[in-house]
Amino acid sequence: MSAKPTIVLVHGFWGGAAHWSKVIVELARKGHAELRAVEMPLTSLADDAERTRKMVKQQAGPVLLVGHSYGGAVITEAGDLPNVVGLVYIAAFAPDAGESPGGISQATPPAAIANLAPDSDGYLWINYDKFHESFCQDLSADEALAMAVAQKAPLASTFGDTITAPAWKKKPSWYQLSTDDRMIHPDNQHRMAERMKPRRILALDASHASLASRAGEVAGLIDEAAQEVTKA
Repeated sequence: MSAKPTIVLVHGFWGGAAHWSKVIVELARKGHAELRAVEMPLTSLADDAERTRKMVKQQAGPVLLVGHSYGGAVITEAGDLPNVVGLVYIAAFAPDAGESPGGISQATPPAAIANLAPDSDGYLWINYDKFHESFCQDLSADEALAMAVAQKAPLASTFGDTITAPAWKKKPSWYQLSTDDRMIHPDNQHRMAERMKPRRILALDASHASLASRAGEVAGLIDEAAQEVTKA
């Protein structure tokens, strides 16, 4: 039997590693002691994939990569390392070769796309007064306020960065789909999930912030993936 994987959590746009806080607690309760969360610069797909690769390479054994939102594009790009044994996508982009998160979003725009605003330095923000309704409408107003104020804006150019060789074509994958997502259109999520032929698609009636609003179910899917790759 293989060793239990280290679970490496990869955040998306408009948040940092702390967006995983509830999932981390749930996974720890399920007996996962080896947990890591990458903090990415959100300056380019190449930069973010490299930061993730460095984290993966630091782990002694197998790694299960988990990506939320744009983090899905990152694990798609960085998941080719030999010790990566599986990929879990949480309301995430799963681009094919030559695709970008921006291109996918433009083809089928999400409900909240009008609530994004660039600043004069080239960073793209969710308008503070629209964050709750755009990103995490199923969280409390207090939680949404904290997320909005602490949001980590990406360089807008990162949206256009394309995938080279998608790791989901070679690694087993799992996908959690948020049916009330206003940041990545649910139709896009369904299309990306179906074509990768994942071991399981878990549909939740949740916002884009399912990792916070439905942490128990999200952790359950990650735990399921970890158990499967351990048996492999």
